[in-house]
Amino acid sequence: MKVVLLAAGRSFRMKPIKDKNFLEFLGKPLIEHQLDTLHKAGFGDFVIVCGGHNLEQVEEFSYKCPYNIKCVEQKDLDAGMAGAVLAAKDHIEDNEPILVVSSNDVVEVGAFKLVNEHSQEQEGIDGFMVAKKVDSYFPGGYVAAGDDHILLKIVEKPGEGNEPSDLVNLVIHLWKNPMELCAFLEEVESENDDKYEVAIDELIKNDRKIKVLEYKGRWQPIKYPWHIFGVWKMLFDQADKRISKTAEISKKATVKGDVIIEDGVKIFENAVVNGPCYIGKNAVIANNALVRDSHISADCVVGYSTEIARSYLSPQVWTHSNYIGDSVIGPNNSFGAGCVTGNLRLDEKNISVNIKDEKVDCGKNKFGLVTGENLRAGVNISFMPGVKVGNDCFIGAGIFLNEDVEDEKFVYGKWQLETKDNTFRVDADSRKEMQDKLKGND
Repeated sequence: MKVVLLAAGRSFRMKPIKDKNFLEFLGKPLIEHQLDTLHKAGFGDFVIVCGGHNLEQVEEFSYKCPYNIKCVEQKDLDAGMAGAVLAAKDHIEDNEPILVVSSNDVVEVGAFKLVNEHSQEQEGIDGFMVAKKVDSYFPGGYVAAGDDHILLKIVEKPGEGNEPSDLVNLVIHLWKNPMELCAFLEEVESENDDKYEVAIDELIKNDRKIKVLEYKGRWQPIKYPWHIFGVWKMLFDQADKRISKTAEISKKATVKGDVIIEDGVKIFENAVVNGPCYIGKNAVIANNALVRDSHISADCVVGYSTEIARSYLSPQVWTHSNYIGDSVIGPNNSFGAGCVTGNLRLDEKNISVNIKDEKVDCGKNKFGLVTGENLRAGVNISFMPGVKVGNDCFIGAGIFLNEDVEDEKFVYGKWQLETKDNTFRVDADSRKEMQDKLKGND
């Protein structure tokens, strides 16, 4: 069975992160984790639908993968999922079922095994859709099914209070007759980005039976930057915990809790790594540094007296005497001494983040900084909660940054210094007198 993996999204909600498919977790890009999970469930033949913005990168990645992968480009990205499936049409066989999977949904292997097992057992069923029961509103698609689990309705982003059920559509869809699906996708019309869902409704009206399979395992969507925390934790929990024999860990350092420490890592005297933590290849945890509940990618330097708490650091992030809390830091970033990330409002309410010119509640009362690639931050910068800094930016020393910064910007401040004559003197005798008072000699 061929898997059509939808990876053409432009990651607008993740900005300034360029492409979530290539976010690195535990030393591998997310797209590789997705393929590995599918392979464990018995799938090995893949068509990856890309956009013009990431086709070359996905193709380069696919050459190194052990799986049978064909990359295709979705020319019209505004056509959404319908356009993505149609982009793969030339690589779909007439009588071969396909599994349509979104790269936005990170699930355990059980989700794919569920649909694979049912596809072998069910007669009179034209397709299967995997859904997850939720307790609160999620801004995605919803499905409603009858007592026999046959799909009655699918709605894309119905809005809170308008959900047809409590089942979220995970976009793990098996189609026994994919060419029929493509025919409907080519015929339906819609003014919104929901032609795929409209086509499914038309299939239902034409007496096609689609069975909804409820998945009860872990699921982590990745639509917004703060979802990165859930993804790395989920992948970390599934991975074998280990400390490489080539890691150099001082006897005076403290490593406790669940950890993965890769080859070439150096952890110096008085450093503390408090799991759950991932420390990537050749990373350095310097003297007196504290890393807790965080993902530190390859070639990072957690410098002297730096604290990294509940954060995700991409490869090649350099710090020195910093505090980075509840933050998502892009690759090749450097923080001057004294830089800190604010992660808590004074009123302790949830942090809102600018997403496509709208304020979105991240659902957390602790959330710090999000950065793109190639940031250079000078000394003593204060980043306020929920701020985003774009790619290829310089932030000058001593800045109080409480607003987002677009790509390729240089942010600096000007201060007017005032100088006047000093009429006060502190001589050695007065200093000694003060020291005596502190010692209780006076």
